[in-house]
Order: sequence, then C-alpha cells, then structure tokens
Amino acid sequence: MTAVAVLAALAGSPGLAQAQQPPASGLLSATDDNGLPPGWRIDGERGARELVWRAPESVPMGDARVEFRTGDRLLGVPRPAKDGRTFRLALDKAASTELTDLQVTAAGRRLDAAADEPRRPDARGVRLPAQAPANAVDPGKPGSYRTVSGEYELPPVRLPGFDTPVEMRAQVVAPKGATGSRPLALFLHGRHATCYRPGSEDDVTIDWPCADGYKPIPSDKGYLRDQRLLASQGYVTVSISANGVNAQDWEPEDAGAQARSSLVRQHLARWADWAAHRSSAPAVVRQAPKADLSRVLLVGHSRGGEGVNRAAMDSLYPPPAAEDGYRGPVRWKVRGTVLVGPTIFGQNPVADVPSVTLLPGCDGDVSDLQGEDFVDGTRGVSRGTALHSAVYMVGANHNYFNSEWTPGEAEAPAQDDFGADPEQPDPVCSPGAATRLTAAQQHKAGATYIAAAARLFLAGDDRVRPLLDGSGKRAPSADPARVLTHAVGGRRSGGFLPDNGARVTGARLCAAVDPDPAVACLDPETSGSSPHFAQWETNQETGRGAVDLKWSAPGTAARVTPPAPLSLHGSRQLALRVFVPPNTNGTEFDVSVTDSANRRATLGRVEVAGLPGSSYTASYWAQELRVPLTAASRAGLDLRHVKSLELTPRSRSGRAWLMDAWGWAPGTPAVKAAALPRVDVGRTIVKEGDSGTRTYRVPVRISGHGSGRVRVYVLDPDRGRTASRLVTVRPGSHAIDVPVEVKGDTQYGEDVQHDIAVKAVRGAVVGKYRGGVTVENDDPEPVITLSPVTDRVTEGEALTWRLSIEAPVTVDIWQPVRVLPVTEGTELSTKDVDPQWLQDWSGDVPDPERPLSDASLWVWLNIPPGSTGVDFAVPTVADQVAEPAESMRLALTDRNAEPLPGRPVLTGTVLDRP
Repeated sequence: MTAVAVLAALAGSPGLAQAQQPPASGLLSATDDNGLPPGWRIDGERGARELVWRAPESVPMGDARVEFRTGDRLLGVPRPAKDGRTFRLALDKAASTELTDLQVTAAGRRLDAAADEPRRPDARGVRLPAQAPANAVDPGKPGSYRTVSGEYELPPVRLPGFDTPVEMRAQVVAPKGATGSRPLALFLHGRHATCYRPGSEDDVTIDWPCADGYKPIPSDKGYLRDQRLLASQGYVTVSISANGVNAQDWEPEDAGAQARSSLVRQHLARWADWAAHRSSAPAVVRQAPKADLSRVLLVGHSRGGEGVNRAAMDSLYPPPAAEDGYRGPVRWKVRGTVLVGPTIFGQNPVADVPSVTLLPGCDGDVSDLQGEDFVDGTRGVSRGTALHSAVYMVGANHNYFNSEWTPGEAEAPAQDDFGADPEQPDPVCSPGAATRLTAAQQHKAGATYIAAAARLFLAGDDRVRPLLDGSGKRAPSADPARVLTHAVGGRRSGGFLPDNGARVTGARLCAAVDPDPAVACLDPETSGSSPHFAQWETNQETGRGAVDLKWSAPGTAARVTPPAPLSLHGSRQLALRVFVPPNTNGTEFDVSVTDSANRRATLGRVEVAGLPGSSYTASYWAQELRVPLTAASRAGLDLRHVKSLELTPRSRSGRAWLMDAWGWAPGTPAVKAAALPRVDVGRTIVKEGDSGTRTYRVPVRISGHGSGRVRVYVLDPDRGRTASRLVTVRPGSHAIDVPVEVKGDTQYGEDVQHDIAVKAVRGAVVGKYRGGVTVENDDPEPVITLSPVTDRVTEGEALTWRLSIEAPVTVDIWQPVRVLPVTEGTELSTKDVDPQWLQDWSGDVPDPERPLSDASLWVWLNIPPGSTGVDFAVPTVADQVAEPAESMRLALTDRNAEPLPGRPVLTGTVLDRP
C-alpha cells in the first residue's frame, strides 16, 4: 500500500512548536491518485477528526459563509481558525471516503482555485444602463428636522448556544423638536471583524471581548449618515452593535440568524419599555421623540439582513423557547424590512412582511446575491399582498454601505471587498471603471433607497413606490448610481410561474439548481452567475426554475401554460421579469396572451438589454418589463380566464430567461399577516452503541396555526444523494417523520450526521431549516504504532518504516510523522535522498544542501479503510563520496508537529557503499 503525502509544512524554526497552524512555507502534495488536493489534509486527535483546508493567504472575514463542497454537494460549514487562513470541518459532517473534487466556496465563488483560474476580463459590451426618468418624489432629500445623536450601553445579554454574553450597545439619531410618537427604524450590521489594534494596517481579530491593546470595531456607527437622513425626515433611528454575535456565529447551524433575531428583539423590548416609562430610558432616548412601536422598520446589512428577517418572523411566529434569546411579549409591529446585500442561508423569507432588498452589482462578499430569494422565495407562499422589491445597484460593492467598513472613513482597517487586480482590472467593478461607484456615491444611493422603504412602509406614501416596484423611476438623490428594480406582491395578480405543473413549449423549463447541465438553467461553465439560481443546502431542488428561451431566428413563440387559467382581472399591465446575458442589447419580444375560449391578443413588444457584467458578477438578473392589457380588452379576451402566455422573439438570435409574469396595478395594499404553521428542525445526538439496531427520528417542531405545505429534503450522508417530498404540516403534528436507523458495532469510525433541510412551499414559515440525528462513534480510536521495516541500509536503498494499527477499521486513519534533527553523528542531507521524493513529500529542492530535518518534512500518512498499515519509505541515492554513516530520526507527532510524548523516536542509518 502506498502512503499519501498530505502535508509538508515544517519550516524548521524554533518557533514552530508554538504555532497554532502550520506556517505558510508548507506545501501539500499527493503521491498517488488518492491524495487530497493542495491545501487540504485530514487532522485530529482522540477521535475528533477534521477535514482541514489552509488558504495560501488570509481569507478576509465577511458575511458569505465559507463552505466545503465535493463537486456540487455541500459537505458542511467549517470552523475558522484565528489565523484567518485555516478552516476545519468535523468529519461527522463529511464522510472521509467521499472526499473527491474538494472545493472551498463562499457565496458561489471558489476560494481555493484563484491561482489556477486567473481572471479573464472582457470589456466588450459593458455599458451603463440608460438613466431612468425621475420620480415625482425624491426620498433622498433631507427633511426639515435637526437631529440629536448619542449612544446607550446596557448590561450584556446571554443568548442560547453562546458562551460569551453579547453587548447591548447602540447609536441613536432622532429628530429634534418633533411632536408626537415617531416611527422607529432599527439598523443591524453584518458579520465583520470585531476588534482592531489602533495604529495597525491589518491587525484585526474576531475575538469578543477584545484582548488588551485592541479596541472594538464600531460597526454600529457605520450607518450614521443613513440615520441622519431618516431622522431629518421625522423617524427615530437606532443602530445596534452585534460584535458578540459575530465572534460566535460560527457555532450555530444557522450562522447566527436566531441570535441576531434575539438581539434585535431585546432592543425592541427596551424601546417598548422606554415608550411606556420615559424616565427609565437612557439620556439620548429621552431627548428623542417617543418611538411609535406600532410602526417599525428593520434594516439589516449582510448577515444582519438575515437576522432582521428572522426577527420579523419571530415577532409573528414565535420560535422554540429553548433556542430563543428573547421570551417576552411582542409589543411592536414590524411594517417592513430593508435587506442590504443580505445573506439568506435558510432561503426562508417572511412572505407577509414587506421588504426591499438591495443587491450590490459588485458585491465581492455575498457575491452570488443570494438575497434575491427575499423576493423569489415569497411567491405563492402566503397571501401575496406584501410588496417584495429587489433593487439592483450597478457598481456598488458590499462594504461601502457601512462607513466603518470603508477605507478612508473607518476607524479600523477596512478594504474594498471586491478587490482589484491592477494587471487584469475588472471591466465592471475595478475602481475607476465607468460602471463602478465611489464609496460616497454608493452610500448616498443606499441611504436614498432605505429612506424610500421607510416612506412607503412606515409613512404609507405610495408616491415613492415607483422607485421600488419595477416601474422604472429613479431618485435623483441617488445619482449617478444606475438602479434597476423589480418586485413581486403588492397589487399583482395571477402569476405565470415556471413550476407547479406549468407546461412549456417552444422553450425549455429549466431548474435553478441541478447537477445536470442539460437540466440546469445556467451551465456551470457560464461566465458569471444569476442571483435567481443561488445554491442552497442541496445540489438539486424541486420547484425553483425558469423558462429558458434560445433562438437562432425570430418568430418561434415560447408558450407557458399554467395548470389552470389565471385571472388578470383588475390589472392594468402585464409585468414580466426577464433577463438576458450581460452586456447584450437589442433583445425584443412580442408578448401575447390567450384566454380559455382561445381568443388571442398581442399586448405589445418589449426590449431588454443585459446588465453590465463580468465573470465575477451575478449579472444574470431579471428586469421588469411591462405591457398594457388594453389590447386584450379590445380583442374581447376574458381576463378572468387567461390560459397561456407567449413570448415571440423578434431579434435575429439570442437567449433569455423568463422568471415569471403577473398582472400589475398601481397602489400598495394593506398587509395582514396570515396565521401560519411554523416548522423548526432540531438535532438529536446519540451514541452508536456496540450492538443491535435502534431507530431514532429527526426532531421537528411544528407550531403556530392552520396548515401548510413544505418540501422536506433528506440528505443521504453515505451517497451524497438528496430525496425530497412535499409534506402538509399542522401544529402539534408529526407530519415530518424521518426515521434514522442506527446499527451498533465495535469498530472505530467517524461520527455520522443524518440531516434534513426544509423549505416553505405554501401557507407555512420555516425557522430553523436544517437539523437531524448525529450518531457519535463510541469506539476507541485504534492505537497507532510506528515501527522499523528496514532501518539500516546501504546508500541507494530505501529506509522504510511502517505505520500500523492492530485491526482494520471502516474509515481512513491519518497520522502525521516528522523528520527530526539527529542528536549524534552525521545527519542525512537533502542531497542524500531522491530529489523527486523530496519534491513530492515536502515541496522542497536539494539545493542548497542542508540537513534533511530542515527540509519541511512533516507529512500525514494514511491507512485506508480495511487495511492495518502503510509504509513510509525514504529512497536514498548512491554517490562516489566517501563519508561516515549518516542517519535520520522519525517521530509520530500531534497536529502542531510536536512529537507525541512517551512514544519512541526511531532512527534510520545509511551506510556508505563498500
């Protein structure tokens, strides 16, 4: 059996023993096809085994979740080390026998392949979208109020699952002299470094509380400009700090969404107390007008967006008490949310709370723009009256919406998250590109659209709706930003959707997420990506798709026929969400509808141009196109019974995707949240046992009211496959019944995680979306021994040692060994061993000649499943130089390259050829 060299990472310096992780000089190599890719190893001790990836340089801390994948399958979310480069995933979440095509991704982009996949920028066709006409009302203009500012700090709170209490600190900006109660806007920042060393350029940490010599990064101060704008218009604003969550959110399975929700509601509860008892409020709150808790807007940036979405959900549909950090009464009403470059790992938006999602076109952190699901994921789930708007901001990055994450403005070190390669500048997003916004331009545009949401959701001013709902108006205050919008909900009706049994002719019904390129909407090799197709927990999904049109000549209609005729009665226009490839233009369609009596009318022609995009942007984003329904009325169509929609290409050739189409009418209806059942998936941890078979069930809590449907995905830990089924859920029922059979044995193995993931389909909400049964191995790890096979040889022969266990096991056994300096006599040098062997095992070269122990020889050996041992051979070379006997020493080590105490250090000797 051939050993596999997984890591050679010794620098030979005295300080190595204290290093938490192997230093950067180490290389990863594989000597056969079973080796792990560069940068990977399997690590662990006392049974706590981990899959480890070490980046060649520090990975900036951001909001996108770092994920380990094998091909298109999610293995799990690794735990980051403090060095910013090393990520560890427990092997109960990744079967070691299936570690092929390993990848590290964050928001769909590869983190482990940048050096092998250089950017190939293509500036052809990149152009700014046309400037839209100005809206009648501009919410970006400051109001008439002067403002008062200050902060408060309360005792920290303990949140379930976190060891360290979380701070209760916030920045308040309010109108001065305003009378009566005023709506409240609460801001929550996203995941960012928590502490910094003053005077340093890049010394930041994720500790909490901060160590001596470090100061907290004031991310909560990053929205003061937005707060001042809102306060000048009469709103009370508060921006809360969440450093304590950021420092610990790698632990919970939901990446801290529930903790952030708890923190938001803890603050809202205090504001409710202060509204009732003004004398108990902090000084800055007493200086502000009384907050009207019946009109609350939640604004969340990045993971803060997912956090305020969960807070809105938890305010309507209470979460499990054991996992909630706030258990008091709900004394507020969330009227809407604004989600800025948000994550949505659970793909579980709240359908009955209106929302505006800002999608930054040059987001280098949450680069897949997964926040689009706050719009797409609400379709058909509940009543459909809540407006859900997506605002695509060309040239905006992720960080510059927060001034404390912006270079030149922040107290702490900050950076442009998109990054820049001066040798290969991105044609869309590199600083200085015509399509890229400056920090000041971006922040001003962001503040304008936050103010638009506040004016619509809190003040009920429908005049700002055209800025948000796909009507194609602009706010001059946001200039020169080019901003495009689309929406679902509001006064839309009908709904031609590419799912739920719809039939498509003349085009292809494609899947948003599918491993088969012939089924998927976008081929994996496509340059760039689509926010509509951001990946979730599974490599294949049911019920998410689009209509894919591809033509080489005009005139062939694509027809969408829903399972039953739709009603467009009362609508003025038909609103379609369509996207075309980035940097294209001149794509035209005729739009027609047919009623149940086969009367057909062509409503008009639409034209769409692609967004500016590159291989690093998610620019396959749908624009809203509208055609009036007057032609259908003139033709006598029964708009209560429309049976099909047709798109007929009129351009010579092209490609387009239809996301959906709706009847549209102006106005913003009142929203009343439906009483729905809520699903939360728990986790049960059990011991494997030594014998027998036991059956456990995935714990699922169904609470709330009424009945609804969810789709349950069962994730097979052995084969990586996913099975799904539609389930009707009711409070208190056990409708989601997933048994897990556990067979006991006495063989050492990995822990195994049997998981499910749940997504709402109709009439339900999902809180904790993933959980399962974790089966812990309870058998002792085998004792590993290192023994000589041939430890005294003549030069030109191989020194060999054997790594052994007493009996075979069912998993890979990985153990590091290290070449140590000799304590007496002459040590083998780098020129005494085969140069190719040295390169394969250490990434080093023979010159300059030096002791072998100085050649970064710390390697991980693998005993495969079913085997009891593996040999480690050191091939020596013969030379013509007379020399004394030479030797090398080899030892078993721990994960920090320290020799294991109490274990022998073995010596091999090489004699001169006679």
